[in-house]
Amino acid sequence: MTMALKTYWTFVIILITTGRSFADDDNHEMEEFLKREHSLSKPYQGVGSSSSSHWELMGDAMVTTEQVRLTTDMQSKQGAVWSRIPCHLRDWELQVHFKIHGQGKKNLNGDGLAIWYTKERMKKGPVFGNQDLFTGLGVFVDTYPNEEKHLEAQKTRYTTRTQRIFPFVLAMVGNGSISYDHERDGRPTELGGCNAMVRNLNHDTFIFIRYVRRRLTIMIDIDGQHEWRDCLDIPGVRLPQGYYFGASAVTGDLSDNHDVISLKLYQLTVLRSETEEKEEEDEITLPSVDNMDLLKMGENEEGWSSIAMFFTILFSMLGCFLLIVVGLIVYSHWNENRRKRFY
Repeated sequence: MTMALKTYWTFVIILITTGRSFADDDNHEMEEFLKREHSLSKPYQGVGSSSSSHWELMGDAMVTTEQVRLTTDMQSKQGAVWSRIPCHLRDWELQVHFKIHGQGKKNLNGDGLAIWYTKERMKKGPVFGNQDLFTGLGVFVDTYPNEEKHLEAQKTRYTTRTQRIFPFVLAMVGNGSISYDHERDGRPTELGGCNAMVRNLNHDTFIFIRYVRRRLTIMIDIDGQHEWRDCLDIPGVRLPQGYYFGASAVTGDLSDNHDVISLKLYQLTVLRSETEEKEEEDEITLPSVDNMDLLKMGENEEGWSSIAMFFTILFSMLGCFLLIVVGLIVYSHWNENRRKRFY
């Protein structure tokens, strides 16, 4: 073997064993390592019903040479793919390559796709094909505006501050007792989100989910420019270890093809200070979000802004009317007393 060839293979081995080094937004040095036992990619040899497979299909999901199709573009379908191996990583990053496409026109398609990191697995239900009252993290690509259609039927409208453009990506953390509100598109329990025009595109679409130092970051790459765009960034998210990754989708009266091309999980090795280590030494046993009350407070302020404005204007008008009435009464008494002085 020549020296050049030896050098080449040494470089390859270093890449495989050490991974890639980089820094996050807070300048914390970290390395990433692909975890193949938690990843799903072509040719999908690890998908099957045998006990030796790493991934398992549920419902109407099927494997092709190009993707794992969770649902076909037909009504009343639901399917999922779930990892068999629980993830015990402290910090991780999941890159999801997916595709949503179908014959339906805009807002005549549904219902969407979900990425999961939950305690439960292989449970059918109403939340994008998975069970409600789940324990863990759900990231949803919601393609149908249920609440907007409901409001339109009642001849009411969103305010410009609260109206959304669908498809919409949002995240939710459940503790086993929090229900996903399907009729309101998950607004009461969401951590945040962003619009994402992902249907019927001719280029690849990706979602990036990073969980580092109890911080949840979600970005999307949907414009075909190979650039990540911020979607949400929430500190104080507490997710236990030992949960399962999965993906699910559902169709109702409206439909779409929901495809997963790959799920690639990376272990992140993060350098922490002694203070950070001490802050995170307590074991997390139940999913939670530290600042959820503040998030909901901001949402309520936004949701009530139009109502508050209406009552402000109403009471201002009533106040002006009352002042005018009082002024007329005072003037009437003054004018009457003035006339009496002339007799």
